[in-house]
Amino acid sequence: MYSFSKSSEKRLKELQIDLQSILTEAIEIVDFAVLTGYRDEETQNKAYQNGFSKLKFPQSKHNSEPSKAVDIAPSPVDYKDTKRFYYLAGIIKAIAHKRNIPIRWGGDWDNDNDFTDNKFNDLVHFELF
Repeated sequence: MYSFSKSSEKRLKELQIDLQSILTEAIEIVDFAVLTGYRDEETQNKAYQNGFSKLKFPQSKHNSEPSKAVDIAPSPVDYKDTKRFYYLAGIIKAIAHKRNIPIRWGGDWDNDNDFTDNKFNDLVHFELF
């Protein structure tokens, strides 16, 4: 069984309780890191300026406290190994579905299970809606 690192545990506490519960179950299945939970104004606007977000503060779900969005990555983190992100997304979406928690993934913004129609892939991103 896997467990969260101290930094992932800290970020986990920044999240809305439904996201916490999904991720807590998922870590029993697959190893991953919690990269980002809550983003303050400076951090959000920097993410926007660097092209990692399409939204300025306070429009992102990362900007609420507790955060309604989270960025996670399979451990060890390798952004080039996208297959592992799709695998992780399947686990997260299945747990959310089982718990009847509406969630959206940045690899399929419109939730149609067509991964080719995204204009902006954000494979680390999950949000409640």
